[in-house]
Amino acid sequence: MRVTRENARFQQWEALLTNRSKRHRSREFLVQGVRPITRAVEEGWTVRALLRADGTSSAWADDLWSTTDGERVLMAPELHARLSGREEGGELVAVVELPEDGVSRLEESARPHGPIVVFDRPTSPGNIGTLARSADAFGASALVVTGHAADPYDPQAVRASTGSLFALTVLRVPGPGPVVEHAHAHGYRIVGTDEEGSALAEVDLGGRVVVVVGNETHGLSTGWRTVCDDVASIAMVGTASSLNAAVAGSIVLHETLRQRS
Repeated sequence: MRVTRENARFQQWEALLTNRSKRHRSREFLVQGVRPITRAVEEGWTVRALLRADGTSSAWADDLWSTTDGERVLMAPELHARLSGREEGGELVAVVELPEDGVSRLEESARPHGPIVVFDRPTSPGNIGTLARSADAFGASALVVTGHAADPYDPQAVRASTGSLFALTVLRVPGPGPVVEHAHAHGYRIVGTDEEGSALAEVDLGGRVVVVVGNETHGLSTGWRTVCDDVASIAMVGTASSLNAAVAGSIVLHETLRQRS
């Protein structure tokens, strides 16, 4: 297929950059950049289409073009640049299928005994991507976004994760209930993060654990706070009033790895 003008297919793909509703209605999102696309393919996510700037060539792009399942679309470079998120354009953009959100997928993770990371009502897609990157680095099995929140499939989140989003089981759920039921049924402890909690090093983070990171401004919701088995706080000095939510979650995840090791 070749796209040389702003036809209906192009408009559909362009809408995936900014329109969350259309992403979830069509159950697909755009992946930009060499590492994120590579990780999506290597981790077995379903690629519905590869969009390639006409006239480009590299060993990486040629290999994916010839070996990856999905529709192949050649695009006018100026149109492709609008989808790639780069003014100078890029060789490939992938249209990737959104997975289902069922909590049962938590049992299918490639890291079945790693921590489950919950991000409660995050407002920043970039913070979701940053926390996904740390979750991957420190051996987590899943990233669960709960409540009214930014979209983990927003291009900002995908870019910020540098491909780590695809190494995790990613879910969106409306509230604590389904995750809490899963945790209780499978022997997980639930540990929240808050400045009023116990010192991080004194909190048991070994074994099966759900780490809950609160909203960037308001912290943990009442619903999550009431189901936590423990709440951990991170010691700070200096004049900062708080840590970025993704940074705080990253520190707690590093501590889980330290204790597990």
